[in-house]
Amino acid sequence: MASLSLRGIYKKYPGGVVAVSDFTLDIKDKEFIILVGPSGCGKSTTLRMIAGLEEITEGELYIGDKLVNDVAPKDRDIAMVFQNYALYPHMTVFDNMAFGLKLRKTPKDEIKKRVEEAARILDISHLLDRKPKALSGGQRQRVALGRAIVREPQVFLLDEPLSNLDAKLRAQMRTELSKLHQKLGTTFVYVTHDQTEAMTMGTRIVVMKDGFIQQVDTPTKLYEYPTNIFVAGFIGSPQMNFIETLVKEVDGKIGLEFGTEDTKTRRGKKYLIELPESKVKGTEIKNYIGKTVVLGVRPENLNDEEMFLSAATTGVLDCNVEVTEMMGAETYLYLNCEGVALTARVSPRTTARAGDVIKIGIDVNRIHVFDKDTERVIIN
Repeated sequence: MASLSLRGIYKKYPGGVVAVSDFTLDIKDKEFIILVGPSGCGKSTTLRMIAGLEEITEGELYIGDKLVNDVAPKDRDIAMVFQNYALYPHMTVFDNMAFGLKLRKTPKDEIKKRVEEAARILDISHLLDRKPKALSGGQRQRVALGRAIVREPQVFLLDEPLSNLDAKLRAQMRTELSKLHQKLGTTFVYVTHDQTEAMTMGTRIVVMKDGFIQQVDTPTKLYEYPTNIFVAGFIGSPQMNFIETLVKEVDGKIGLEFGTEDTKTRRGKKYLIELPESKVKGTEIKNYIGKTVVLGVRPENLNDEEMFLSAATTGVLDCNVEVTEMMGAETYLYLNCEGVALTARVSPRTTARAGDVIKIGIDVNRIHVFDKDTERVIIN
């Protein structure tokens, strides 16, 4: 098995297009690393450079201790699983899985042993005589994985392998892939734009945007301690709520103010959300007094329960309910508060309905604050 090391990797195309910039990452042996980000962020290009299918413009790529920049893909001891499976339609499942081994002149009995073992792991032993057209999407995906497994590579590269499957099968295959990783004990590098896949499968996640790494961390730390507005908004579903607020100091305490109030017509309202001392301590928030910052709060940290509201000393907002979505185990409320759109994830027992005006409490111990200009985090 092997570790991977990418050091200052760049991919530049003719015409000055830079797809990947200064990508530096050390991937430990047996790690399950996920590259995630919106379309066009450079994640698939990075994977293809690891595979050798794209040339590295600048930087160094090591697999184990070996520099592989100029090593041909077939000699890198990696196996890649593509989005479209890339199975040979005229071959049986057995022959599709065995094809790479036959090219390497592997003995027949060894091929049979490896294919049967991989088929057993993936629960496709009963499909070995079938052709791809007789298989479902999930079965084809397993065959593509099987073809990679029989190679016994040092590194598995997977490029959005679940994107062609329906939602139920995708959830099932996520579990299967996690089990497979534990069983094989091999390094996995997995590309997806689906942050649910990233959060549920990866030991570490690399969040990318415009060819740059934004943050590398465990799923929990990415969720709880995002480094900037992009990561905070990209990770989590529904996404984090963002409110532009003014930093104020009142009676020695720091608060965030938003809303509009017309004193003549008495329309509108201003809210001052007081920050707990535990959030302020050790941060630069005092340098922002009188300036605009972005308050971030996740939907599950907006609460409509009476017990929470009666105990809250700050951060209680009057909101218009615009839409409710009953999701079974939870309900999403789409709200408007002084012209700011908010999403709350609340208990399915909520009585709020479209058209209601309700009180919503912010859990001030779980908020995030970002610099409006640099978008970097100030408070997590």
